[in-house]
This record gives sequence, structure tokens and C-alpha cells, in this order.
Amino acid sequence: MVGDSFGIFPTNDPALVDAVIAALDAPADFPIGGRALREVLLDGVSLNPAPDMLFQLYSYVTGGERRQKAKALASGEDPDGDAATLDVLAAIEKFRGVRPDPEAFIEALDPLQPRLYSISSSFKAHPGRISITVDTVRYRINERTRLGVASTFLASRVAPGGKVRVYVQKAHAFGLPPDPSVPIIMIGPGTGIAPFRAFLQERMATRAPGRNWLFFGHQRRDHDFFYEDELAAMKVAKVLTRLSLAWSRDGEQKFYVQDRMREVGRDLWSWLADGAHVYVCGDAKRMAKDVERALVDIVAQHGARSTDQAVAFVADLRKQGRYQTDVY
Repeated sequence: MVGDSFGIFPTNDPALVDAVIAALDAPADFPIGGRALREVLLDGVSLNPAPDMLFQLYSYVTGGERRQKAKALASGEDPDGDAATLDVLAAIEKFRGVRPDPEAFIEALDPLQPRLYSISSSFKAHPGRISITVDTVRYRINERTRLGVASTFLASRVAPGGKVRVYVQKAHAFGLPPDPSVPIIMIGPGTGIAPFRAFLQERMATRAPGRNWLFFGHQRRDHDFFYEDELAAMKVAKVLTRLSLAWSRDGEQKFYVQDRMREVGRDLWSWLADGAHVYVCGDAKRMAKDVERALVDIVAQHGARSTDQAVAFVADLRKQGRYQTDVY
């Protein structure tokens, strides 16, 4: 189970649902396929972001300049420079006064999808228990607080002892090396630490002799150092061989895990030369690409290779299963 993920079926924030119903000016018990409108909005459809189909619907039921604006949004254009911030409620408010039939409105929305969270515990270390690592998402846009659907569902809308619909998604090509003596390098800023906590617990439970090096980073050490005490205990127990940290908001300049990698590049290359496997977990848009670029630079600088040779070396690591990523 180490390396696997938990799929969680969340519900939408009830306050957001009620705001959508009020903006639609529709009765909460309006029947939609045998269910009340409010029930469907709670657990059946996504309320963020607004899909193209919703704007297409608005283009059918309005006219003039608003119709042209809706058609532009439906085709992926950004006529007002705010498309990236339009969730379903913001879209309704943008076309205030336009009232599509509630059933057509629901059909224009995307289904509410389950969210995947890496399992952050080892069943061998904690039989009968599975952990995940959740960083609650809250931010403001235009004087309204936006909420991460699943993170605030788990943090605020599930009572202790409550039941949650879940499933296990098996990992594909993301797991510990078969040989427990092989060293591993784990790079997981933020909640990307989740599978690596499981890796470390597994290696501790099985007394695996391989060395373990974790790169972890977040914004501020005082607030964002996940599992600080547990990692310190693993260092004392000599399970965690090295811990390299990067805090992006503690100094005058932003400093990330890829910057720390470059600082210790000579040692990192030494581990690679000893056969270490490299694992990356976290943001796919920027972090994973920046980490791979840093890895290529380290191989070129400390492995005495050209850039093209370093790129080929990292690609070969991936082919061998020695460079594995779990990014989203």
C-alpha cells in the first residue's frame, strides 16, 4: 500500500451551495432527477471552476453584448480578463438576472470528482490505520473566500468518527526499490511529503538498511514544517540519513527545494553514483520541472557531462525506474 493513493468523495461547502441557489433565484427543493436541487449541488456537481458549457448555456438564454461575452467565454476567450477566477457562483453573478432553468443549469456543470491524496503511512508500521496529509486551501478573490473542496471538507465538514466515501488507487511505477539496501532520495515540498513519510515508516518497520535522504520545503518553518517531531525522531533513529530543508518565505529571497539540491549537488551526485533512486512528489506545473532541471544541472556539473549527456542520464534513470514522479 506504500505509494498508493486514497480517493475521497467530498461534498461542496453548504454555504456556497446556498449562495448558488440564492443567485439562481430557484427553490432549494426544485426536483432534479428525483433529487432536490440543493442535494445535487452538494454532492453531484462541481462548483469550481465554471465550465465552458455553463457559458454556452448563458449564450442561449441571453442576448446582445452579454450573449457575445458568454459565447467568448464558452470558446475559451477572456473578454474581461477574469476568466481564471470564475467559479460557478462568480459566473452566475457575472450574468446576474439571467435565469436558466435549474435542470438545464445542472446539466451544464461538470460532475463533482473524487480527490486523490497520497497515503502518508505504512500499514506495516500502523496496522489497521491509514493516514493522509491535507493542507487546507482557503484564499480570497474579489472579497469572497474560496475554499478547496476536499481539503475543507475533511477539515471542517467531517466530524470525528464520521464516515467518508473512499477508494484506494494503486500506484503505478511509484514505490520503494525491491532491494531494501538501495539508497533513496525523496523530494517532496508541501503535501508532497506524504508518500515519503510512508516510505520512511515502511523502511523503519522492515529495518531496511538503505540510506534515506529527504528534501522538504514550504513557506515558513514556524508554521509549515509538517511532521517536524517525527522526522527528528527518525534522524535520531538513523532511519532518516539526511534532511534538507527549504523555506520560501523566511528570507528576503525565495528559496526552494531545487535551490537546496544545487547547494548539496556534489553529495547528491555521490548518492546517484551509488545507485540511489530518486522520487519527486508534488506540483507538476512548476516544482517537478524545476527539480528535474536542477537534477540535470547537478549531473552535468558534478558528473562531468555535457548538458545533452546529463539530460540523457536523467532520462535513463527514468527508464531504469530509478527516477519516479507522483505529480499533480
